[in-house]
Amino acid sequence: MNTKQQLKALAHARRGVIVPGAFNALSARVVADLGFEALYVTGAGVTNMWFGLPDQAFMGLTDIADHTARIRDAVDLPLIVDADTGFGNALNTYHAVRTLERAGADCIQLEDQVSPKRCGHFAGKDVVEASEMIGKIKAACDARRDKELLIMARTDAAAVRGFNAAVERAQAYAEAGADLLFVEAVTELEHVRALPQRLSTPQLMNMVIGGKTPITSAQELGQLGYGLVLYANAALQGALAGMQRTL
Repeated sequence: MNTKQQLKALAHARRGVIVPGAFNALSARVVADLGFEALYVTGAGVTNMWFGLPDQAFMGLTDIADHTARIRDAVDLPLIVDADTGFGNALNTYHAVRTLERAGADCIQLEDQVSPKRCGHFAGKDVVEASEMIGKIKAACDARRDKELLIMARTDAAAVRGFNAAVERAQAYAEAGADLLFVEAVTELEHVRALPQRLSTPQLMNMVIGGKTPITSAQELGQLGYGLVLYANAALQGALAGMQRTL
């Protein structure tokens, strides 16, 4: 199987595969060397590492595309790439998907936040109307040169519209063509447990150390039916701690 097929198979197996975040080619090599099955090119990590700034829409398409290409050259793992809000409207999203596919992405993640976006576990975020996000998802699907390229739709609606609204949006995004779903920053363990029962499309659950979602083991998440378990910035947090101790 090629890397896109591998990623699709991992997601559909629903066994809670841990996907670490990589913030540059060296961190990607570490992820690969330790035997992980896929990795996530993290927008937050690229912003933190490249600019020394928080995850608040400072990263542009060129930044994430450049990092994706370097990581693609360094490892053979399936790559999920964080494309934030698509860097604009549906037309911009179309261009972003073309650019990131060319850079080596196997899956492109898009979110429904108002631009400029914020980290999903920060306060003060808001979401666009569902119809706008649906337009972006359709544009992303149309932009694919390789129809095996996966589109992941993330909703941040739970924090501002409530859990049920987030589920409704996720379902609408799947119907619009999203291959994978990502309901971000749910705050109750019962909601973590409910999502695989409410949504049939394979899902990713984000575990943020110090974030809003209760930390749940990958084993339990796999038993619940999650395909992928993301630790987007755990490696970067560990690297910072190591640098501080060394210095």
